[in-house]
This record gives sequence, structure tokens and C-alpha cells, in this order.
Amino acid sequence: MAQLKASDFDVIHNSNTKSEIVVINTCGFINDAKQESIDTILQYVQAKERGFIGKLYVIGCLSQRYRDELIEQIPDVDQYFGVNSMQGIIKEIGAKYRAELIGERLLTTPSHYAYLKISEGCNRKCTFCAIPAIRGKHKSKTIEEILAEARNLAGKGVKELILIAQDLGFYGIDIYRKPLLPLLVEELSKISGIQWIRLHYAYPAGFPEALLTVMKNNEKVCRYLDIPIQHISNRILSLMQRGHSKDETIRLLEKIRNEIPGITLRTTVIVGFPGETKQEFEELRDFIGEFKFDRLGVFPYSHEEETKAFKLHDNIQAKTKTKRMDSLMDVQQSISLELNRNKIGKIFQTLIDRKEGDFFIGRSESDSPEIDNEVIIRNQKTELLTGKFYPVLVSKADYFDVFGEVIE
Repeated sequence: MAQLKASDFDVIHNSNTKSEIVVINTCGFINDAKQESIDTILQYVQAKERGFIGKLYVIGCLSQRYRDELIEQIPDVDQYFGVNSMQGIIKEIGAKYRAELIGERLLTTPSHYAYLKISEGCNRKCTFCAIPAIRGKHKSKTIEEILAEARNLAGKGVKELILIAQDLGFYGIDIYRKPLLPLLVEELSKISGIQWIRLHYAYPAGFPEALLTVMKNNEKVCRYLDIPIQHISNRILSLMQRGHSKDETIRLLEKIRNEIPGITLRTTVIVGFPGETKQEFEELRDFIGEFKFDRLGVFPYSHEEETKAFKLHDNIQAKTKTKRMDSLMDVQQSISLELNRNKIGKIFQTLIDRKEGDFFIGRSESDSPEIDNEVIIRNQKTELLTGKFYPVLVSKADYFDVFGEVIE
């Protein structure tokens, strides 16, 4: 988007306005994401047929993974591009690629927070995951590149950086020969204007434990960690080739909680992996109920080509996967309500994201955008400003949100 803007194109993100050119960025990771991408492509094919748009291009994981099939089945798209084809699509559109603009970007999020990708690809060998086949091996950005991009974002008013990668903990090993996530986080925290740094997708296996010291001692680093465990049964973890056992997982999670009291832990798990027995699912459900993660995402297993698990018999029926997913979310709903009720009467620094009707919607340090809880504040005499921090006293709790008011 920044490259096109530099060539004097008017660029609008996620808009239904009449456009000369539409570029659809796709995901090809699991079935639901693939279907959403295909539905979006078909929607704009119809818009093209009606003359609502001119050229239609598709880029990203889906077109990297299924380019030949897409060309055959949806030929009305003008051209398909893979995940590393930015120069090609910019040239096709008629813009000039400028290497000096690497790190420049137009925000598609609200102006006060931004996702900051620190690496691409993955060296893990998880049997259910197609990402290495789509995006290749892990490739870290240099510290200098990341800091330049972060400074640029801070200069545009970004206050919260959300660090993402397929595997945060592996950062730096490929180019610096050692894990440098703790150092990177420290350097990012020195940037003026950045007030929150949030960490997503740190694998349990090979977790850089030096990061805990940084999180504990640096006020800009959110006491929040997204650490996907995927399962807790040793047999399933082995079939998934996760590289960590049940005992190792529990030991690490307990260490994190002991070293950083009050930390918000988010995880994701997969139900219905080929061969998962009722007893193994119940083992996972019992663990979720006992450990009480603050945040939980549950995914039914998606049988994906180009993965090792694709050779296994996908023997769990879709309705059973859904039932197991719902069962886990029922457990998590009760946990979330209990944890939220414990917040009543306490004050939390809250970042305001938007206004909806009579309410302002914000997030505490414990909440990542779109996927976690929100702090809901009734409209007050004093107008709250989007992108600003306010102390909020929690007065009421729901399953996945809390309600409160700003205190003077």
C-alpha cells in the first residue's frame, strides 16, 4: 500500500467503493480461512462483471498454495501472485517499486496500535501446519529493519506495538546465531511514544526464558503472552511433532506465572486431531479447567494438504470436533467470568479503541485487539479520546467483557 501511495495511487483498505483496481490479500492456512478468501474473490469477480471495479488481483497464501487450481476455477481474476511477489504485483499495477520504502506502511488498524511482524516463515515441523510449505523457512528481519519500522509507526502516533511471527521465540537465531527476542523487545521499548509492547505466538519448545526478566522489569512490555500449546496429551503432542511434552509444558507455564505474577496467558488448542480419543480430549479439557488460562482459542483440526498429518486418517467426524470445541469453550466461559469478576473494584489502565453509541470501548494490558476481552465504559460528561489511556474502575463483569468508569 505504501509503495502504491508513493506512485500517486489513491489507496483505500477494505472498502466497497468503486475502484479501478482491487487487490485481495488471502489466507490459505485452514479451511475456514480458505473459504473466506474464496468467498471474497467470488464477491469481487461478480463486482467486476457488473463493471463496479476494473482490474482484480489476488495475492497471499491461498494463491501461493493453490495458484494453478485458482487459475482454472476462477479465471476472471486478472492475475494471481504468491506471498513473496510484491515487486511483481506493483509492476503489474503500473507503479514503481522503491527499495528505499521498505518498512514504510499505511496502517489498516486504528492509528494508535499496529502489528509488527519481526520474521517470516517457520522452521518447526508441526505435522498439522502448512505454513512452512507456504512461506518457507524462518527468516528474521534485522534488528535495524524492525527498529526503523517501529520508529516510523511511533512517528505516526502508534502507542502499542503487537509483535507477531510464526515463531517469536526463534527470532534472531538464523542471522545472529542466538535468540534475540529479549534484546529486540528492550530496544523497541526505548522508542519514544511507544507505551505498550505485546507479544503473540511464542512456542513452548525453545522458549527464550530470558524474556521473562524483560517482561518483569520493563513497564512498557505488557504482562501478556500468547503461547500456543495445541494439546496436553503426550501422545497427541508427539503425533503433532510439537517438541514439548505435557510435563515440560506445565513446567514452563508455571515458571511464567511464578516469575510474572498476574500475567495474562493466552493459548490455542486443536481438538479432533487424527486419532484423538475421548480420553485424550478429556485430559485436555481437565487441564484447561485446572490451569485456567486467561484467554483461550479453540480450533477444530483442519486436514491440510502438504502437511505430515495429511497422511493420517482424519477419523474424527466434523460434528464431534465441533462438540469438543464447544465443550472447551463452555469451560473457558466459566473461567473467564470468574477471572473477570475478580477485577470488580480494581483500577486498570485502559487504552480507548473506539466509540459505539453510548459507550467507549477500550482494552486493558490483558487484552489484545479483536480476539480478547474489552473494557466498556458508558458515555460520560467528559469525552474520551480514541488512542488515549485512562484509569478505569471496573464495576461489572460479563463472560468476556468488563464494564467500568473513568476515575479522575
